[in-house]
Amino acid sequence: MLRVLLGLALLTTAGVVWSAPTCKKQEHAGRSFTVCTVDITTDPLRLFLMDDTGTPLGHFSRVNEALETDGKVLSFAMNAGMYHADRRPVGLYVEHGKQSQRLITSAGPGNFGLLPNGLLCLQDNRADVIETLTFDANPLPCRFATQSGPMLVIDGALHPRFLKDGTSRYVRNGVGTRDNGRTAIFAISDAPVTFYEFGTLFRDILKTPNALYFDGNISRLYAPSINRNDLGFSMGPIIGTTKAK
Repeated sequence: MLRVLLGLALLTTAGVVWSAPTCKKQEHAGRSFTVCTVDITTDPLRLFLMDDTGTPLGHFSRVNEALETDGKVLSFAMNAGMYHADRRPVGLYVEHGKQSQRLITSAGPGNFGLLPNGLLCLQDNRADVIETLTFDANPLPCRFATQSGPMLVIDGALHPRFLKDGTSRYVRNGVGTRDNGRTAIFAISDAPVTFYEFGTLFRDILKTPNALYFDGNISRLYAPSINRNDLGFSMGPIIGTTKAK
């Protein structure tokens, strides 16, 4: 059963309505998850990686510091993809239309290389999770993009490598898209879960035809509407929505 914790609209001084992401608790397969839903048309998403000096932001607090000059603050945020020790994204990364890391199409070690993997592409008023080879064949003009892996759900089907009796459990987070790109749904497990449990959450409960895994060990959520601000090691890419401070 969904239990709505909080959802509210925020009005800026310019008269623009910002619809704060709604975060809810969701039970699935005997596990608890926190699910945040973003309407792209009223609450645009964007990615954060470096400050103006080229220093990795790494933490939600540092993103808020960087936003101060524009009179803004995060209204929702989550880590958004795997990265190297220097915080460079492992795969494709695009910010404000500028690509800083290339698309990786080959299989490789770790979860990122567990094909099929994919990416989240943000365009004006649209968000899409796309399998990597599909995107490579027909690239889109993403204003923001982050690649990660594995895919959790591909065209309504669970990733073929996920086993119902799998034993590897971690706190995991990811994103799915639906409603013709209008809605992005983010989820983080409240305790360690398997890939199968996490993937079926997106396929069967959240009903996202495509969903992407972000990470496990460093999965974190910033959701002031439910008084949540996860702390921990420095992150790479961060995705979020903003509002007037």
